[in-house]
Amino acid sequence: MKFNERLKDIRKECGFVQKDVYTALNVSANCYASWEQGRTQPDIENIKKLCAIFDVSADYLLGIKD
Repeated sequence: MKFNERLKDIRKECGFVQKDVYTALNVSANCYASWEQGRTQPDIENIKKLCAIFDVSADYLLGIKD
């Protein structure tokens, strides 16, 4: 599974809409949407924040471990 697909799946599993996540990260709606669409990827600081928001490890978020 690609990063963008995993990101979207985790968000939905947690019951969040995109606005919940991009607001918590303090990034634009377009920025976050581009991550989920696979056009761009977050930097390491935002990956850390995503892990905290979704309560998952970076290994899981990045698809290293299932």
